[in-house]
Amino acid sequence: MAVRRVVLFALTLALAGCAVTEPVAVVSKGIPGGIMRGTTTALLSGGSFSVSNGSLTCGGDYNDLDTSPTISIPVLCSDRRNGIIIATRDNNGMSGGGHFTLNDGTTGDFMFGGAAAKL
Repeated sequence: MAVRRVVLFALTLALAGCAVTEPVAVVSKGIPGGIMRGTTTALLSGGSFSVSNGSLTCGGDYNDLDTSPTISIPVLCSDRRNGIIIATRDNNGMSGGGHFTLNDGTTGDFMFGGAAAKL
């Protein structure tokens, strides 16, 4: 099943000109305004995401070819906070969500794909 997902993901990248971009949203009481929005982009060379609320920007890089349903993503923010996102992909690999914790104790929810687009 994992091999099939990798093949489907690779085909999606190839058909999309080697890049897939999906919406991302972060929700937390510990960030100004409570919600940050942005995008995640998967390329054959790796994936990255960035979110912002106008006063704060956070982002990180991840291995988009990792077929594990749950991955850890390091995150760094413009105010020098950093942390880890634990994200679980849905079966299609193009959406999902999880939680994050920053080094100052801030926690919140992270989502990408369809759920993020609805916020």
